[in-house]
Amino acid sequence: MGLINSLILAATLDWLPRIPFGDYVEAFVDWLIDNAAGLIGVVRSLIEVMLDTWLWVFGLIPAVLFILLITAFAFWISKKKNSYGLPIFVFIGLIFIASIDYWEYLIETLALVVTAGIISVVIGVPLGILMSKSNLMQSIITPILDFMQTMPAFVYLIPAVAFFSIGMVPGVVASVIFAMPPTVRFANLGIRQVPTEIIEASDSFGSTPWQKLFKVQLPMAKVTIMAGINQTIMLALSMVVIAAMIGADGLGREVYYAVGRNDISQGFEAGIAIVILAIILDRLTQSVNK
Repeated sequence: MGLINSLILAATLDWLPRIPFGDYVEAFVDWLIDNAAGLIGVVRSLIEVMLDTWLWVFGLIPAVLFILLITAFAFWISKKKNSYGLPIFVFIGLIFIASIDYWEYLIETLALVVTAGIISVVIGVPLGILMSKSNLMQSIITPILDFMQTMPAFVYLIPAVAFFSIGMVPGVVASVIFAMPPTVRFANLGIRQVPTEIIEASDSFGSTPWQKLFKVQLPMAKVTIMAGINQTIMLALSMVVIAAMIGADGLGREVYYAVGRNDISQGFEAGIAIVILAIILDRLTQSVNK
């Protein structure tokens, strides 16, 4: 019986001591907050300036003029394909959002997505270039990207709140962490897919590494990089409802409130507004890429 009990205990792993991994992470976060308060404050200020700038720019333009400008842009990028479905959808979709009194929330959501998208591109494209130039860096950065993409989105809210309290700023930070990997991966992939013959030709003409990067590799990889940016924008938009849980404004907050109050009307209106915005951003970025 003693032997059987020992085997059962070994099979259930009850003999293993508990590793306080969460306590170690909490201690590390506390250490960062205490020793990197200045850097955290600078990052918070920069994000707040970007958000306020976009909110000011979008709010400065009257809704009717804003709709006409976006529709005209959609028409301009669609005229070469002789397809006018996109500008028609953009016009009707934005008019519909304004007609249900969700225009202000749309502007707040758009400011959050644009801010998160710009930060993701500014950080992600150089990281992708770095990965493409070094197999060692690719082996180091790839597991980090895997971790960022597989971690449940709700988990990002915990360190975001710990470092930046609540509001729009932690929402942007969580969106950047969740949305940046596609830009990094596609930038790396696009540069690595540039034909070797073209690289050798640029070398034979005496191109410097910077000339080769900006005049050969990046232009050749443009389509792939833009596809990554498109995915990043879509992922950032998918975070707006989750970011509302930590105080982010916009359409996501309306959905979150509607769920809490079981308000079908409010939830459906805010949800369809998010869908329309997602389709517009997706089609516009794809058309720009083409």
